[in-house]
Amino acid sequence: MLSVPHMIVVFIVVLVVFGPQKLPELARSFGKLMAEFRKASNDFKSAFEEEMRDLERQARVAELKKQVAEANAAASAALRSASDVTTPSTTSPAPAYPEAPTANPTAEAPVVTPVAEAVPRSDAGDGETAPASSTVTASTTEASPSEPAAESAPSHDQQQPA
Repeated sequence: MLSVPHMIVVFIVVLVVFGPQKLPELARSFGKLMAEFRKASNDFKSAFEEEMRDLERQARVAELKKQVAEANAAASAALRSASDVTTPSTTSPAPAYPEAPTANPTAEAPVVTPVAEAVPRSDAGDGETAPASSTVTASTTEASPSEPAAESAPSHDQQQPA
């Protein structure tokens, strides 16, 4: 960069060479030239940065594709080794002990059957009992639907004042 004394010398030389009438016109054209130069350099800089971002993006995409390919290869190798372990080959002898059954995720869940009530329902009518189910569990006693239940004291709601 030019120092202050150097700029004064340049200004005097330009003033002497071009004269005071042409000096404002030259300054305007010099300013326009500088603005165009800045614009061109900014355009070049932005284009260069854009190309660098594109190259970095392409490198990342290539790296991700490589990682995906490696992961797929590892997964297929693991599946192959797992299938080799679970399915015996025809050339290998039978194992000396039976293999434990493997869990089958598609197998049906165990079915739980409902158990008949062991105690007569209390919401049956005044002295009536709910009919017993034909299924009897070990903890229940056999009851015939025609036999009334043992006499019990009426509930609080059914008592009448004396």
